[in-house]
Amino acid sequence: MPAIFPRWTHWLPLQIGVGLALVGSVVTAGVTYYCTPKYTRVGYQPVQPVPFSHATHTGQLGVDCRYCHNTVDKSWFSSIPAASTCMNCHNQVLKDDPRLAPVRESAATGQPIPWVQVHIVPDYVYFNHSVHVARGISCVECHGRVDQMDEVRHAKSLSMSFCLDCHRRPAAFVRPVDKVTDLGWQWNSNAVVAAQMQRTNGVAFVHDWKIESLQSCSACHR
Repeated sequence: MPAIFPRWTHWLPLQIGVGLALVGSVVTAGVTYYCTPKYTRVGYQPVQPVPFSHATHTGQLGVDCRYCHNTVDKSWFSSIPAASTCMNCHNQVLKDDPRLAPVRESAATGQPIPWVQVHIVPDYVYFNHSVHVARGISCVECHGRVDQMDEVRHAKSLSMSFCLDCHRRPAAFVRPVDKVTDLGWQWNSNAVVAAQMQRTNGVAFVHDWKIESLQSCSACHR
């Protein structure tokens, strides 16, 4: 009696099983890597060439973020200050401190300090700092309490779900524009009152500032 199925089909179940195992392994490996802090960079805290303390400069001395990052409210990117900006103060304050030798050398030669970038989004993501800052989104929402950090670390995931959480309900995140760089600012010391004020004022800001709850792919991927 002739065989009903060709001989090669005898191996089909094994091939399907091996294929499914390989696909499952790849998916598992991908999720394990791409959905962990190692990929999202949460907690990443590189050692910088100059021990610049945001906790001292911003937290204690009250230096506004925009003094150093002076394009954050005007451009899509947040600039890194030139050594000349640092020397505006440090030509008098700690002017001979050995820790500031790279700053003095950079100011004298024009060669930029090789800062290590902490916050990076993929090349396929379009993010405009000025649009967010001008609409009351504080630095703290994406960067955490930088004013309390001696060494800047990656505090938030900056994942797509992280961004969409804000885009879907912007009223929960906006604040008065003049408080954007005041990272410790709160609506009220009482949590219940603060939540009520956030809801009321947040909705009003979204309406008055014509904030759009953009969730289409093209809003961020261009």
